[in-house]
Amino acid sequence: MNPKTIFFLGLILSATGVVSPAFALLAGIAYGFSFPHPYQLDSRNLSHFLLQAAVVALGFGMNLRQVIHAGRAGFFYTAISISVAMLLGWGLGRLLGVTKKASFLITAGTAICGGSAIAAISSITRPDEEEMAMAMGTVFVLNSVALLLFPAVGFALHMSQTQFGLWAALAIHDTSSVVGAAAKYGAQALQIGTTVKLARALWIIPVSMITAYVAKSKTRVQWPWFILLFCLAAVAKTYLPVGARLYPVLSHLGQLGLTVVLFLIGTGLSKNTLHRVGIRPFLQGVCLWAIIAVSSLLAIRAGWITL
Repeated sequence: MNPKTIFFLGLILSATGVVSPAFALLAGIAYGFSFPHPYQLDSRNLSHFLLQAAVVALGFGMNLRQVIHAGRAGFFYTAISISVAMLLGWGLGRLLGVTKKASFLITAGTAICGGSAIAAISSITRPDEEEMAMAMGTVFVLNSVALLLFPAVGFALHMSQTQFGLWAALAIHDTSSVVGAAAKYGAQALQIGTTVKLARALWIIPVSMITAYVAKSKTRVQWPWFILLFCLAAVAKTYLPVGARLYPVLSHLGQLGLTVVLFLIGTGLSKNTLHRVGIRPFLQGVCLWAIIAVSSLLAIRAGWITL
């Protein structure tokens, strides 16, 4: 069986819901390490679109009152965590001798929302290809680790659904990985994790604007419209009972879309990706992520961060 056939077979199995999100990710990683990717650019573009579509579809399974409550509380926590992460990332980057642009991209990706933040910031700072590879590779590898590690830690510590959803939203980089980890933990964790994560993702806008001002760039900052569509989907679910039969179907389609996204993410991880990351940027990303993950976990367990 050739690599293209295996790739499409993985896509089909992921889209039908036969395999779990975690298994789809592992299968994607196994594929990425075994074969050269036949559709690397198309796969990246498809996963970006599917992620946004899946998040919007998952909104049809959310109750708006709970979304507002979680988002309002999460906004305060994300503001603190992002500020701390940006300062720590700057310090670690200087300490480890990582180039300024690569360090800033890794820091922004870790502090806000992974690849989405890196893409937004890179359009302003204009890093070279190697710096982009360093940042994307670091965040990408850690996202894959988080998808497998976080649910295991949550179950081992007997965390509640609320605690885990909040921890995943504050400590995992990309929205897809937050949703994937939370979905594996439970429905309530998924709802809280998605909502708080989207509140965290909104910080792309002010951080990008500040970056553009400091860099004196005229690049237009793009608004993440899928977040607004997610909120509108939650409004429909809460206040428009006429579509009550359709909403569960759309929400289920969102979960299937997320499984496909995780498979696509896995296929993009390869030996070449790990090689291009380099040790110092990767070490910066790991240290920053570990500090955020452990400190937020301890704060949640101690009751300092609650919803």
